[in-house]
Amino acid sequence: MKQKILAVCDTEESYAYKLTEYLIEKVRIPYAVHLFTEADRLREFIAKTKVEILLIAESVLKRFEEEAVRQQTAQIIVLSESGVFPGNDMPCIDKFQSPDKILEALTETIADLTDWTLEETAGGMEARLIGIYSPVKRCLQTTFALTLGQLMARESKTLYINFENYSGFGQMLKRTFAMDMADLMYYYRSAREKLPLRLSAIIQNINGLDYIPPLQSGAQVREADGDQWLELCRYVAGIGQYEYIILDLDDGMEGLFDLLGSCYRIYTITKEDRFAAAKLNQYEQILRFNELEEIAGKTVKCRFPVFKEIPADLEMMTHGEMAGYVKAIIKEDLYGG
Repeated sequence: MKQKILAVCDTEESYAYKLTEYLIEKVRIPYAVHLFTEADRLREFIAKTKVEILLIAESVLKRFEEEAVRQQTAQIIVLSESGVFPGNDMPCIDKFQSPDKILEALTETIADLTDWTLEETAGGMEARLIGIYSPVKRCLQTTFALTLGQLMARESKTLYINFENYSGFGQMLKRTFAMDMADLMYYYRSAREKLPLRLSAIIQNINGLDYIPPLQSGAQVREADGDQWLELCRYVAGIGQYEYIILDLDDGMEGLFDLLGSCYRIYTITKEDRFAAAKLNQYEQILRFNELEEIAGKTVKCRFPVFKEIPADLEMMTHGEMAGYVKAIIKEDLYGG
């Protein structure tokens, strides 16, 4: 069957090329993408070819007779330059905003169309899950996980997922997220066939490491069990072709042991004080009582030295003493093995 066409038209060449490149790089869309930087070239093209979606700058659209464009275009999306959004049935996206915001609005519009399909891809990639979990608190678990993820992302396509009840991620990054892990699970349950498209608008990136914005509350963590989280992780790995998924795990979630049992490697951070030792011993007793020795067998215990300084910026985790420590783990324990 002939592939449907998404056309992008803007006479501002630099903007048009960057937007199209970003679109192709970030979104797995079921259309062939055609770029036009001249109105006449677009006019010639749509006179001969049916276009499924036309993403067109407001100034360019004014050069066309609307009816003529509509006859050859199933859906027109306007990149508004004036800030005025017409009251017709054409969706409008503010042109002068971040590429992520444009991408988010565009994917929402495309996903809402009822006449497109996307070939199933999930399952084609078997990502290795790396679990980060410790019963000992305030032990630099998330700092370690982010450092590990950012360093691994230099060599392998890696995704980071945080399951903490209160991660503080948005505040640390000084940003808000339009969608997070809860939205991802919702789409997975209710509209799985469109998840590959929506995923690109949900996933964010920090210093080369892809991540899914964490859930906003602990109650949301408990809404799904371990099997559901595991299915979702594997599905996302298939879509994104991830080689590794780092799970930053927390006590408050259902199915903690299910996820740990599915991990290729588990890192448990310890401390020298007697309270930390007591908590770790109790955790290991629970594993033995529940016949989960396989989890203990895949676990690497990490006892950090005293670091003089930890980067305050989450995008700088690949620098400093912690990074040097983690590089040795990657070399000897992960890639070396």
